[in-house]
Amino acid sequence: MKNTTTHLDLSAFDDADLVSQARLGNTDAFRVIMQRHNRRLYRAARGILGSDAEAEDVVQDGYLQAFTHLDTFRGEARLSTWLTRIVMNEALGRVRRRRHIVDLSALEQAEGGQAQILMFPQPSPTQDPEAEAGRAQLRRMVEHAVDELPEAFRSVFMMREVEEMSIEETASYLGIRPETVKTRLHRARRLLQKALQARLVATMKDAFPFDGLRCNRVTDRVMQRLQRQP
Repeated sequence: MKNTTTHLDLSAFDDADLVSQARLGNTDAFRVIMQRHNRRLYRAARGILGSDAEAEDVVQDGYLQAFTHLDTFRGEARLSTWLTRIVMNEALGRVRRRRHIVDLSALEQAEGGQAQILMFPQPSPTQDPEAEAGRAQLRRMVEHAVDELPEAFRSVFMMREVEEMSIEETASYLGIRPETVKTRLHRARRLLQKALQARLVATMKDAFPFDGLRCNRVTDRVMQRLQRQP
């Protein structure tokens, strides 16, 4: 990849302009694209794989695939949609290679009946260190409970409740019907409700962060690998 930088302030650029800059070899544009979309892609990958390390690897591989084929992005879909599809295809490919198949029909029959709906309110801001420490502990408990969900339920739950994608987006990404998204989400909520007390759900909006050192690490690794591309 040709290494070209500018002194432009790219933070206010929209995705289309960032793509144009990236095609010109502006490395700052690649960084801004990654920083803007890292969290969504990581959450999508982690929802499928259930592993921090594997999700990071998949996000990096997805970016490399996207950036080395940036000329194929026509702008017919949003950049976030295009990137998410690439990352999810990579994550699903890893699952298929592991040959871990979930018998969803058996799971859903075992969870028969109407699933109760959980609400996940936005936590109120606080500067209390003890409250923040308690929230961090609860968040880890929530993350652990989500990790234990069957993969197909977990991926839907991560997209709908954590990343707040629409039913239609989730169905499109996973290649399933919107009705199936609703059913799996209800089953996931039911399983989580059995594992957690009501007070734990207040931490959901803080769950699975992707910022700070982790975000920078993935961005830096992708940039290093891109610079080695011919």
